[in-house]
Amino acid sequence: MEAKDYFNNGYSCSESILKWAIDEGLCPEELLSCATPFSGGMSSGCLCGAVAGSQMVIGYLFGRNNKNGNPENARQYARELVEKFKELNGATCCKVLTRGVDPQNRKQHCTKMVNDCSEIIKNMIKINV
Repeated sequence: MEAKDYFNNGYSCSESILKWAIDEGLCPEELLSCATPFSGGMSSGCLCGAVAGSQMVIGYLFGRNNKNGNPENARQYARELVEKFKELNGATCCKVLTRGVDPQNRKQHCTKMVNDCSEIIKNMIKINV
């Protein structure tokens, strides 16, 4: 199942990224609960939850104490993710990304962000792992 499918079936934006990464064998199941508070811009409209969930996956894969770990690499991949996400969507702030979106269309609107993040991670993994 793709991240966008989880998002459209009850998982939040941040949880959808983690659930997809868990299913792909990229992260352990225990990490899913860590993603819950990051949805809706950390419930404050700040950083997009899909971006936050993606950063958790990057940290798990490339952060300190991982077999592929290196803090400099993790930060580089984090920057790349943000840059690519901004190229596609113009911002990383949930409030900015959803400004003017009818609340009834928000799920459909945010599905694109979830899908964009999972595609960016897929490309990073293919290149870097």
